Amino acid sequence: MDEDEPLAAWAARREQRLRPVGQLRVVRLTDGQQRGAHVTPDGPRLIVRWDGYQWLPETVAEDYAAAQRILHGIEGDGVRRPPYSAPRPRKAPGRHRRP
Repeated sequence: MDEDEPLAAWAARREQRLRPVGQLRVVRLTDGQQRGAHVTPDGPRLIVRWDGYQWLPETVAEDYAAAQRILHGIEGDGVRRPPYSAPRPRKAPGRHRRP
């Protein structure tokens, strides 16, 4: 903090750098070094939430796919389906128009 910088400006700049409260993170529940998320996709994952001071355990996911659904808020199986569209109306029976 510079001596000429007002405290309010410094606090606003500091808030932009901080991690937002409520952010979720996934941690693998395996022995050894924490590597990429794709390593051991069938292994269990711990979901933790940031409370502003520390990471607190939230829940346990059974595998990588389940952890991603929790992390990104995906409901159901995660497959995006096109919205239902009504069938097109059929042409009325009868004589055809001439141009």
